[in-house]
Amino acid sequence: MLHYAIIFLVVALIAGVLGFGGVAGTAAWIAQVLFVVFLVLFLISILTGRGGRGRPAV
Repeated sequence: MLHYAIIFLVVALIAGVLGFGGVAGTAAWIAQVLFVVFLVLFLISILTGRGGRGRPAV
């Protein structure tokens, strides 16, 4: 998800440089939303203690 946020940020920067204000604003807004969603999910995963390693073998 962070990957998509970075992609939309790059699209927004390129569109802004080229003068496409509407496209740049929309892409920047999407990037912000995706980044916030990523942060929320990241914090939830830290607080619940669910790592990517799985359970140890018994």
